[in-house]
Amino acid sequence: MGLPSMSKRRTHSPEFKAKVAMEAISGRKTLQEIAADHAVHPIQVSQWKKQLLEGASELFTRGKKTQAKDESQAKEAELFQQIGKLQMELEWLKKKSQLL
Repeated sequence: MGLPSMSKRRTHSPEFKAKVAMEAISGRKTLQEIAADHAVHPIQVSQWKKQLLEGASELFTRGKKTQAKDESQAKEAELFQQIGKLQMELEWLKKKSQLL
């Protein structure tokens, strides 16, 4: 007949991962208890906890990064506008030079 079906990997939403990781950080339950409550492996809980702790500082620097990114995008748009203008001038000069 057929081969035994492979079990699909479950994917969890970022919100679910954050909820489980926050619960692990709180220390009110053991990792094993949290894992059992949410039907995930205890190692997965500890990985999410570690990711949350490592990424927490980025939440406070995101505003600075966003501002720098916005400034960069504005400068880029200005440069593209200048390139377009110069290309139009170049085409106009080429046409004029052919008439001479």
